[in-house]
Amino acid sequence: MTAGPGHSVDMMGATSTSAPLELTSKPGVATSTFSVVDYVVFALLLLLSLAIGLYHAYRGWGRQTIGQLLMADRKMGCFPVALSLLATFQSAVAILGVPSEIYTFGTQYWFLGCSYFLGLLIPAHIFIPVFYRLHLTSAYEYLELRFNKAVRICGTVTFIFQMVIYMGVVLYAPSLALNAVTGFDLWLSVLTLGIVCAFYTALGGLKAVIWTDVFQTLVMFLGQLAVIIVGSAKVGGLGHVWEVAAQNGRISGIELDPDPFVRHTFWTLAFGGVFMMLSLYGVNQAQVQRYLSSRTERAAVLSCYAVFPCQQVVLCMGCLIGLVMYAYYQEYPKSAQQAQAAPDQFVLYFVMDILKGLPGLPGLFVACLFSGSLSTISSAFNSLATVTMEDLIRPRFPEFSEAQATRLSKIIAFCYGLFCLGMAYVSSQMGPVLQAAISIFGMVGGPLLGLFCLGMFFPCANPLGAIVGLLAGLLMAFWIGIGSIVTSMGSGVPPSAPNSSSLSLPTNMTTVTMATLIPLTTVSRPTGLQRLYKLSYLWYSAHNSTTVIVVGLLVSLLTGGMRGRTLNPGTIYPVWPKLLALLPLSCQKRLSCKSYSQVDSPVGSPVCPEKMGNGMLWGSRNQEALAVPEAGSTHQGSSPTFILQETSL
Repeated sequence: MTAGPGHSVDMMGATSTSAPLELTSKPGVATSTFSVVDYVVFALLLLLSLAIGLYHAYRGWGRQTIGQLLMADRKMGCFPVALSLLATFQSAVAILGVPSEIYTFGTQYWFLGCSYFLGLLIPAHIFIPVFYRLHLTSAYEYLELRFNKAVRICGTVTFIFQMVIYMGVVLYAPSLALNAVTGFDLWLSVLTLGIVCAFYTALGGLKAVIWTDVFQTLVMFLGQLAVIIVGSAKVGGLGHVWEVAAQNGRISGIELDPDPFVRHTFWTLAFGGVFMMLSLYGVNQAQVQRYLSSRTERAAVLSCYAVFPCQQVVLCMGCLIGLVMYAYYQEYPKSAQQAQAAPDQFVLYFVMDILKGLPGLPGLFVACLFSGSLSTISSAFNSLATVTMEDLIRPRFPEFSEAQATRLSKIIAFCYGLFCLGMAYVSSQMGPVLQAAISIFGMVGGPLLGLFCLGMFFPCANPLGAIVGLLAGLLMAFWIGIGSIVTSMGSGVPPSAPNSSSLSLPTNMTTVTMATLIPLTTVSRPTGLQRLYKLSYLWYSAHNSTTVIVVGLLVSLLTGGMRGRTLNPGTIYPVWPKLLALLPLSCQKRLSCKSYSQVDSPVGSPVCPEKMGNGMLWGSRNQEALAVPEAGSTHQGSSPTFILQETSL
């Protein structure tokens, strides 16, 4: 698809220029201005977010432990955890990106909601029980329990690399878009948001982050709802909106093409999207930390269930804003400036058009936009501080007291906040390199998912196989991802990013990619490696995680599997018994096996090792571990364990 001379259709489907990427606003462009009421509404968002953090810091002042700071003392309820899970990856990019996708391509993207069912059901019944019963703080502690410390360090470093690259741009890019459309001061908003977020995250810990997420989620809902209500009222109601969209081909049917190289089909969205959801809601530290902060395992599972309807509502609201925007601009044509706008600016121009005569509502939408940024960035700060403290510092310095560890955790969280501001400045100076740098965020999620699945579902996988598999998955992700970007640049088409969304920045910008939305539609049908580079972004997590599993299993089997090593049964999910349960009773008796997995043990039973106070693991790990016999040895007992059966398989 093309969009006129000098322009091309970018990942979000809107027109953007193909000039070199420059992170500057165009001088002399007329912008809509904020009223005093709008500034007051926006300031209230910051003040209330800061107040929540200071309140929780004050309540625990002088007696706050490391568990209270990083894990909210493991006493959080289902409702706040669910809204925090929702807010963590509901960034400003999604608020701006989904309506632009619907405006340009129609409602095909709406079918992504089908992936939410399995994408949340699998974490609720597989990942949460395993993680929760191991009593973890960092998700990467699991990797040491299952493999060894080297695998844990590899997973931790990969996660830190992923989040550090991401967090600066998720703050800077929406601020730049807002500055171009409304005249809102760029660096004032970046600095204010970064410092406020760093303060309440460092002082209040996870509990403050979760409760501010609750508040910010409500602000996001209100801001988007205001746009839908006012916008639909101006064009004659939602019925008229749907009618206009249907008449102009914006209501998509079910596209059943199984080709994985087609950008969006039902299969790509409904099943490829499952793997993307698993990489976010199954093994990402920011989400796992919230599951583990729940007061009970049941509360953690219920919070995962509760995210499902909330995600559907959020998706529907984004799609409705896109349809209302389309109907509005059919009736009120865009100005010349708006017609040349980048995709992220579409929504902002639309909001300023319909809300400009209603003081306070533009400020509410800006508060909604930055609530998305705040919730995502605060989660990044908190999760980075947790893995840095638990995986890198405390195991090396076990002599730290509780008070010293708590104080150091606060300092680390605040330092990550300052580092985020530095990354925002770096983002403004990176130019064309920014596209590839931010695409890396989407490339890393799939290999990490594959690493956890390798350990959880394949008892024969050993540490060497895990490390080689992770490296192979990362190499595959970078090869295809960066190859896609370079190929697209060489063909003069804006590059697509794997497993990511695009946020086209103002003026003469191409595309900047971020978390979880949409890459580009191609014009020609490539062949060979060029065709591989055009694999739909929603299949990237599946492709990269499968690479980790296949390579990891091959290396493990070639190096003797777990022979001679100990295997903690609490780290394995009992796939074989679960599959047996689906068979008739007669078959179950014939193929009966005994499961040593912690998933089948009573909740709270101490089948897994506990951690020492310094973040290291007790020596009881070896006492509880199940030794896998040498090849040819005879297993004594009436029935073999599922671990041995799957290992031999």
